[in-house]
Amino acid sequence: MKRRLALLAFAMLAAGCSATGRPVDLASIASAQRPEPVGVVVNPPTTTGAATQVPPCDPAASLRPSGLPAAGAMPGGSTMRTIQDRGRLIAGVDQNTFLFGFRNPTSNTIEGFDIDRVHEIAAAIFGDPNKVQFKVITSAERIPALQKGEVDIVVRTMTATCARWVDINFSAIYYVAGQRLLVDKSSQITGVDQLGGQRVCATKGSTSLNKLRDSPAPPVVVAVDNWSDCLLMLQQGQVAGVSTDDTILAGMVAQDPNVKMVGPRFTEEPYGIGIPKANEDMVRFVNAVLEKSINSGSWAGSYGKWLTEAVGQVAPPTLKYRD
Repeated sequence: MKRRLALLAFAMLAAGCSATGRPVDLASIASAQRPEPVGVVVNPPTTTGAATQVPPCDPAASLRPSGLPAAGAMPGGSTMRTIQDRGRLIAGVDQNTFLFGFRNPTSNTIEGFDIDRVHEIAAAIFGDPNKVQFKVITSAERIPALQKGEVDIVVRTMTATCARWVDINFSAIYYVAGQRLLVDKSSQITGVDQLGGQRVCATKGSTSLNKLRDSPAPPVVVAVDNWSDCLLMLQQGQVAGVSTDDTILAGMVAQDPNVKMVGPRFTEEPYGIGIPKANEDMVRFVNAVLEKSINSGSWAGSYGKWLTEAVGQVAPPTLKYRD
């Protein structure tokens, strides 16, 4: 409530400055237009995430691991050796999704369930989990960052789809989420089917956008750069709801007790680690790291630290391979 009042007060003060420099009587203002986040797009064009025709596939099936070399001794000529020689793993991550990838305001470090996966990969390459350069990217920047070689991996609540497999590779699935809906606690809305014609927020480049368009009662889709922008718009009454993976929404509920998740899951969102298309050896290596994480209990420890309280206890996913 304090945040909402502060935002309203700021907007009213800004409205009090006219173009001619003459003051405006605030007592005569009945309401104020609250500013929207930068980069808001209403009803953006539909995208598949692939530039070519999408062949059928099992998006959850990755490449089978071929063993895990000793840390600091990556095979010559491999993608992992290139990273080892560079001295750091470059990872595309989020800093705005609480519990998965967020910046801790106390320590100024990026933390979360996704970030733990990055540290595990770095530890497997170097023997040091902190030899990482984090590159903060938006949802829409995930695939381009991999295609341009700006990052070695993307670990950012990224759903593996057949369309995305055309452009990049994925690791085996390390977590399975599902799309739901977030609304204000005072809202009478109980499901996505009640949102026809109303404004609903999702991020650019996310699968959530197209899933909302496929709803039996399609809403007006509002696309933003970051999920934190969606939460702000919901708090300011600029959208009727936010729809994305329940894990991301759980982080918003943990941040703001004035919002709630409603309705059942209406999609399944298998998260994979994005890897450039040419680097199949890196895919197999990352899958070996994931196998070790699950078998050693590291995955379960990370899940317990970040997600059990918010979304309940689940078992690690079964890793699936296509070869």
